[in-house]
Amino acid sequence: MGIIAISGCATGIGAACRQRLEADGYEVVGIDIKSAEVVADLSRPEERAAAVEQVLERTGGTLDRLLLCAGLGGHIGDNAKVASVNYFGVVDLLGGFFPALRKGADPSAVVICSNSAQIAPQLGESPLVAAMLAGDEDEARRLADADTGQGVYMMSKNAVGRAVRRRSLEWGTAGVRLNAVAPGPVDTPLLREGLETPGDGDLIRAFKIPVGRYGTPAEVAATVRFLLGPEAAFVHGAVWYVDGGADANVRPDSF
Repeated sequence: MGIIAISGCATGIGAACRQRLEADGYEVVGIDIKSAEVVADLSRPEERAAAVEQVLERTGGTLDRLLLCAGLGGHIGDNAKVASVNYFGVVDLLGGFFPALRKGADPSAVVICSNSAQIAPQLGESPLVAAMLAGDEDEARRLADADTGQGVYMMSKNAVGRAVRRRSLEWGTAGVRLNAVAPGPVDTPLLREGLETPGDGDLIRAFKIPVGRYGTPAEVAATVRFLLGPEAAFVHGAVWYVDGGADANVRPDSF
């Protein structure tokens, strides 16, 4: 099936995706802060660059697929780190792996976003999102430290979704499909930690999910697998919601 690099492969959605894709026959090179072929702290620019270099050494400079799952919740108490991992840990890897994907067989990439990215219209107008999209990590970290953890999480995912869509022409012209998946609350360690965090837990529990339950990592992995594969050959620059109808419930007239 080809070679795929997966960030955030050790737990949660990333681990479920790895399991599913390996079962389909992909050769996986994982990137994570532990328990991966390439160990890296994606909050640090130098470690992001080193991770790209190590993956390319392992794959001979060619990738067929890319899946970026690594992310941090706003509950961790380090807003600057959330901004660095969730946004810059995505766009730096997208940029670093783009040349290798262009050499791959029917190449495609998927980024994990969040259904919270569009939950409030004002998110997209924030100075933090602007700093991220401008590539100013120092300013983004400064602004993040002055905001709330949950706000930084949502704004980082807003910027990620826009970064994916902004690359649609360049990547599509180069023959590399790029899409995003926006999960809602999914039963992962990140969600459980958020539920246990005062304030954040109340917000998560108040979020109405029309199907009446949290999602599973395997359900997200099934969507990722489709988007990466040949069946989705005409899907590009899209953000797919896998959230039990939560976004539709909040924004019924926006799509």
